[in-house]
Amino acid sequence: MATQGATQERTNIKLQEPKKYNVIMHNDDFTTMEFVVEVLVDIFHKSDAEAESLMLTVHKGGKAVIGCYPFDIAVSKVNAARIRAKEAGFPFKITVEEA
Repeated sequence: MATQGATQERTNIKLQEPKKYNVIMHNDDFTTMEFVVEVLVDIFHKSDAEAESLMLTVHKGGKAVIGCYPFDIAVSKVNAARIRAKEAGFPFKITVEEA
């Protein structure tokens, strides 16, 4: 039921894309290539071929950006990878930085 004389107010809402953060995987001499591929497939949802390619990029170049996500998602994925590495006994290094 509309009331007489009621006015509608227009509100302009400007939505901004959330900042993106790069997840960076670093090479070390102890974490196995198989473990790195497993993390890329299981946690970062990369295909087997993409995971292999990223693993080799990290191995040869020292580090690589493996994904770009909103902050909460990036941190969640990094924490999951760190927990898995700790459980497996690897000194796996993975970081987050603003894109």
